[in-house]
Amino acid sequence: MQLAEIVSAEKTIPLENIAQDSDLSKDIQINLIRLGLLDPPADGKFGRFSTKALTDFQSLLKISETGLGKQTAEALIEKKEAIPLKLGNDFASRIIKYMQKQKYFIAVGKQQYNIVYVEGVNANGQLNSDSFNQWNDRRIVIEIAAGTPQILGNWLATTEPGDYYTKNPPNPKGVARIAFGQYNAWRVGYHYGTTGVETHEALEQCGTIRVHRDRNKDGFRTGDPIDVGANFFINQHWGYDKSLVGTASAGCLVGQSREEHKDFMQLIKQDRRYKLDPKYVYWTTVIPGDDLVKNFPG
Repeated sequence: MQLAEIVSAEKTIPLENIAQDSDLSKDIQINLIRLGLLDPPADGKFGRFSTKALTDFQSLLKISETGLGKQTAEALIEKKEAIPLKLGNDFASRIIKYMQKQKYFIAVGKQQYNIVYVEGVNANGQLNSDSFNQWNDRRIVIEIAAGTPQILGNWLATTEPGDYYTKNPPNPKGVARIAFGQYNAWRVGYHYGTTGVETHEALEQCGTIRVHRDRNKDGFRTGDPIDVGANFFINQHWGYDKSLVGTASAGCLVGQSREEHKDFMQLIKQDRRYKLDPKYVYWTTVIPGDDLVKNFPG
């Protein structure tokens, strides 16, 4: 069954029965993903995340149906936005505009956070020199609760490996430097670091990502081959308060400060998807600052 059939038949299906129809489940999911209320992909399995996204949709549109009926089905088909976006020229809005341009998934709704790293910019989104081995990138968490993107966290970070592992790569192909893009690849876990370095709570890689292998050890992505995998140990962890990146990163997404990293972890664990399932896999987007500013100057 499809949503259009529910509209024409004017029938109502109890929420608990939706999972019995994989075609209907997938049709609903496609629309909830398009509206930013449900993480992709649409797999036709209507579980707790899909059910919560659907009831959130009904609440946002003030639909009082107790189940999936004509009003809900029509709204899912016709609505362009569940929460109309109000984008300006502030840093958060420019990031969201860039994500729209790239057709990345953008989560909307209260306590549904977008994790974004922007390479080579300052806290206000202005370009810096993006020098090698420096903390000159930003780790950002954005919430779109009522239409206007809000930055809830904005911390000093690096998206690139430091000089030590660039010159002494742990992989014979070369040190990893994450490729710009969006990935569904991290869950709450631990970063174990190198021998003698303390273990701490972090976002641990659990999904497939793309990295450049810096085999010529020049500290740039240009011309470097792409490597794809799910077990590169590219985690999101802290940088041990080091003044330079140095040994703090072998290609991970790293916040410079221990305390700020703890704030980051505390915040993202308030995400309601994590609260639904502690094994929730977070999306993370990595953006080149120069391309962001070129397309959406501040």
